[in-house]
Amino acid sequence: MTTAPDATAPDTAAPQPVPAWRPGAPAGDTHGTVVHRQLPTGLHHATGTPLVVHLTGLGGEEWEPVSTTVADGVALVEVRAADTVTVRAEWRVPCVGATAYWTPNTDASRWLPPSWIAPRTVSLALGAPVASLVGAGDRALCTAAAGETTAPVRVGAGVVEESGEFAFTVEQELTPDGPPLRLRIDVGGRHFADTLRDVTDWWAEGTRHPGVAPAARMPAYSTWYSLHQNVDAAAVERQAALAAAIGCESVIVDDGWQTADRTRGYGHCGDWEPNPEAFPDPAAHVAEVHCLGLAYLLWYAVPFIGRQNEAWERFKGLTLREEPHLDAAVLDPRHPDVRAHLVDRISRAVEEWGTDGVKLDFIDRFAVADPPPAPPGADHAAVHDGVRRLLADLDARLRRSRPDVIVEHRQPYVSPGLWPYATMVRATDCPLSPAENRQRTVDCRLLAGPLAVHADMIMWNAAEPPESVAVHLVNALFSVPQISVDLGAQTPDQLAVLDFWLGVFRRYADVLQLGALEPSRPDLGYPLVRAHDGRTTVVARYAPLPVVLPAPDDTEGPGTGGPRTLLVANADADPVVLLVAGRPERALARVQDCRGEILSETVLDLVTGTNPVTVPTGGLLTLTREH
Repeated sequence: MTTAPDATAPDTAAPQPVPAWRPGAPAGDTHGTVVHRQLPTGLHHATGTPLVVHLTGLGGEEWEPVSTTVADGVALVEVRAADTVTVRAEWRVPCVGATAYWTPNTDASRWLPPSWIAPRTVSLALGAPVASLVGAGDRALCTAAAGETTAPVRVGAGVVEESGEFAFTVEQELTPDGPPLRLRIDVGGRHFADTLRDVTDWWAEGTRHPGVAPAARMPAYSTWYSLHQNVDAAAVERQAALAAAIGCESVIVDDGWQTADRTRGYGHCGDWEPNPEAFPDPAAHVAEVHCLGLAYLLWYAVPFIGRQNEAWERFKGLTLREEPHLDAAVLDPRHPDVRAHLVDRISRAVEEWGTDGVKLDFIDRFAVADPPPAPPGADHAAVHDGVRRLLADLDARLRRSRPDVIVEHRQPYVSPGLWPYATMVRATDCPLSPAENRQRTVDCRLLAGPLAVHADMIMWNAAEPPESVAVHLVNALFSVPQISVDLGAQTPDQLAVLDFWLGVFRRYADVLQLGALEPSRPDLGYPLVRAHDGRTTVVARYAPLPVVLPAPDDTEGPGTGGPRTLLVANADADPVVLLVAGRPERALARVQDCRGEILSETVLDLVTGTNPVTVPTGGLLTLTREH
């Protein structure tokens, strides 16, 4: 093993970091050549000390790093290699005032992990290479992202017990003809959501997205929680008619359409033929739903080939792994026959049956940690390249028939590398967990780029009071709701809640989905979330917290001269909402309950400081402010 000199150290080299204990770290001469270099970034921590990136090259010394300051507190680091080499970058920030560690992982609490926690591997089909250390006031102490969003990248972070610092690490395999290691490091101290928005803008550079069909941003009805596999044409059409009446604009038919089996599992996936008893004429059925004014999406578990399918014998030797508990295996997308089969099967929904789009489920199952060697006849060596080719081919085929096709993806496959092949991304399953739905939809919104963000399907127990139904809906307020209950079994009060709140989703879709999003306190699961555009601010309150009125300049667009509107949705049990005004002003206040019934309309003379207003649980305050 040889160690090359530090070729990029400044005249006064920054000290090497205090070693952090990492069990299982490589030792000895496993990698041959090991090169250590230090790269000044021009950035400074909040404490005033310089931020230096410590780089380690494993397996080669022909690589060079460069750092460029691109904005106040923001630097881009790039490492290019003339050899095949694994480059590991590490930098640290003082862990002063840190409150949360934000990642797009759906299983993440917001605690500060220790540095010895194993790094996460992200790739095209699994996660995204970004994280943020958040401090008081929701300010980002450091937000960091890698530019590689297709090939696997190992991302680690955690508290260094030996020094009280927080370490970030990114490790990537480099080749002479492959993409460089690119890092974006932001220590500017802005709201963490603003720093993540800048990351998505960075990822989007040079990427073209085909756009989002209007129906993808409007409330939808899903059959999954309401019907599960017990779907047939008559049941879908019955629910679709009821869904259209309350303001839904699409129906998503989930698992069950392809099989008469009702025992769950995925043994009947792969042939993708409609169950002839349940859907004897798919095209006529889709046309019937279209007559109701709804778009139609059909579900596919893309990677699975089930043992109960004719295709099993054909493809059982072209799989990445078997999943016996699911009665299925995961297909290997590196093989052209696999991709051609999937593209042909899935495209039938749009080409032959006239659906408006497809729900592509379980793409994350392609992210196998140790894939087998590529099978004979494969035209891609890496699984992620096969996945991208599969989705690109499918997208091209679908758009030949329907240029505005709707394609749903789902957490945790939220990589920006998938943006060109999706229309919307849905929060992963969290039935009857409104707080989890809130956190997951907000997380998705922070990284969704051009995609519409959908909540997990919203369901409730039949005995839920209307206020609780409204709480479920308000927890998904900054996304597109998917309703999944038997609409024919709802009480008049429950239907009134749906009608009212879906109307709010529709009326304010622009600000709720496209406005600037400012979630508060990720360490507490976002107890207060705000979105705003030039004219309207919407605040959802999930805990008994005061609501600070935005200054007039924050809510009034240049030269509009129109009214300024503040909506406050109360999902907390405490009905007393404290409005905090920065100056005396007058406003018209309308309070509605969870059904939309107007409880009061009054003129408020707001004083500087706190102003209590009673808004019942599940209700809405609309404040129209005078000039």
